[in-house]
Amino acid sequence: MLNFLPGSILFALSTLLLIINTALWSSLIFVGGLIKLLVPISAFRNVLTLIMNRFMWGWACCNGGILYLIAKIEWDIEGLEGLKKDGWYLLISNHLSGFDIAALTYVLRNNIPMLKFFLKKELIFVPFLGLGCWALDMPFMNRTSAKQLRKNPKLKGKDLETTRRSCEKFKTIPTSIINYVEGSRFTQEKHARQRSPYRYLLRPKAGGIAFTISAMGEQFTNLLNVTLVYPDSKNDTLAEVMHGKVKRIVIRIETLPVPEVDNTRYFNDAECRAQFQRWLNGVWQQKDEQIHQILLKYNSAQLVSEQVESTSNAQ
Repeated sequence: MLNFLPGSILFALSTLLLIINTALWSSLIFVGGLIKLLVPISAFRNVLTLIMNRFMWGWACCNGGILYLIAKIEWDIEGLEGLKKDGWYLLISNHLSGFDIAALTYVLRNNIPMLKFFLKKELIFVPFLGLGCWALDMPFMNRTSAKQLRKNPKLKGKDLETTRRSCEKFKTIPTSIINYVEGSRFTQEKHARQRSPYRYLLRPKAGGIAFTISAMGEQFTNLLNVTLVYPDSKNDTLAEVMHGKVKRIVIRIETLPVPEVDNTRYFNDAECRAQFQRWLNGVWQQKDEQIHQILLKYNSAQLVSEQVESTSNAQ
């Protein structure tokens, strides 16, 4: 444990270690992706995919080792019971920091399949990144703009068909896909601009998760509603973690049934979309209250601790 070192040294050390860790595992994934690209045999590619997922697991484990080295973090986690490595899960989560992915992949690495993300199809052409994501079987999706649909109505429904085809492989390979329904990380500026009705969350967007369920709904065994809180983080959580300042990470996982989405009705019926949005708003309202209770619990505990320390010093 090196958390006794000054924050600036911890930041430099953690930055170096994170770069080395990411470069090592991403290089292995890239090489695996080249082999996978050159050998178009399904059975062989499936084996390579499992190996690539183990590389991602190794990356997550090493991230945990770096955290242990630079910070004394207390993990307060509830809801891991009953999760399975051979299950199919759709995760929705609030989004606070660039550290969120590292935290969730580390915590969930031995409980569910490694997390995957829906990516825009254009990213597949980005050097190294595109091949690495393809090697990990990240699903690429095509989103036709409203302008393109007006110009060519025949494109309607093609996005869903394309996404379904890209997800065919997941019928035989257990998969976890995460969707940040707020669309971006929470900031006070975004919160104010949206006039969000929630205290700690941005407004959730139903379109992305509805699209995912439409494409893969029958494959998911459960929906995991994940709530992430850093009670003692004030501003940039990632920077604070790397400075060794974050002392506690709270994660709550709620296992829910996957909501049904009739893709024919959803994309053509405004009331159907409104009903699904109301369901998601209800989930977000409960999440907001849960975050509030977590913060009350730990802020009260911190206040009592400070009062006890102050009394002890006075004596």
